[in-house]
Amino acid sequence: MRHPMSTLPHLPASVETCHWGAFDAALPPVMTVASGQRFTIATVSGGPQVLPPAGFQVPPELLEIHARSELLAPGHILTGPVAVAGALPGDTLEVRIVDVQLRQDWGYNVIRPLAGTLPAEFDAYRHLNIPLDPDRMVARLPWGLDLPLHPFFGVMGVAPPAHWGRISTIQPRAHGGNIDNKELGPGSSLFLPVHAPGGLFSCGDGHAAQGDGEVCTTAIETALLGTFELVLHKADTSAQPLTYPRGETPTHWITMGMDPDLDQCLAMALRDMIALLGEKGGLSREDAYTLCSLAVDFRITQTVNGHKGVHGMLRKSLIAG
Repeated sequence: MRHPMSTLPHLPASVETCHWGAFDAALPPVMTVASGQRFTIATVSGGPQVLPPAGFQVPPELLEIHARSELLAPGHILTGPVAVAGALPGDTLEVRIVDVQLRQDWGYNVIRPLAGTLPAEFDAYRHLNIPLDPDRMVARLPWGLDLPLHPFFGVMGVAPPAHWGRISTIQPRAHGGNIDNKELGPGSSLFLPVHAPGGLFSCGDGHAAQGDGEVCTTAIETALLGTFELVLHKADTSAQPLTYPRGETPTHWITMGMDPDLDQCLAMALRDMIALLGEKGGLSREDAYTLCSLAVDFRITQTVNGHKGVHGMLRKSLIAG
């Protein structure tokens, strides 16, 4: 793959810099950055069973991770954790996604028995290796369709509270994690509450393309190179601390809800959107509730991670002062 030369600090994917399957506040950082410092981070995806046939580009570190890394829990291979100097519980970490690039010329998609959104209807395992064209930015699907690519990281998260212990990367929660929100591409930001000293940011689960819902269990899973800035927002005693992930794009504010019950996901995203409209637009709860009904789009993020997801999309122009 072709990547521009960069003098930025870089965190490669390796046995030493990746953790497989779990978030845990006890994991030591493999890199420390200053707030706002730009850096790059490489990720890999998938276990040995999804490797492509000969002729495709397989990052050598992926094979080494398969051979030498401990699978902490069923889940994703993540690169990190990255500590942010001065981050403490109660602060907010803004993850600015500056750029996302492909690192290989293939991805994979899997249907797993008893998983996905229609588990009883698709109960046989299917694995596809999908060629990716980085020059045309399309994936060639088996039936001949060239699907446009929009790479993003399915998993971006900080360490969970220490008393949670080790948790799987599969279920998204208050620490972020496996959010699978395709809106969080280059030019966007993800805001996460800090639960542990340093914040301890990790990412992975690279997606070349995904629809809202991710209904068959996976997107086009692939290896990515991300350019990030982790901006620390210190706790403000005059304001309510952030307790749940939010997002921002150039045009929208995003609130989120993650829960096994999709109705609860919607209620969570709606409540936080009402709060956001009060914070940024000065609206009363009643006016915010009305505006949510008239102008906010609540979308299904994904339905396949145990904890499903809903995200609310608010056009910034509606509250611009």
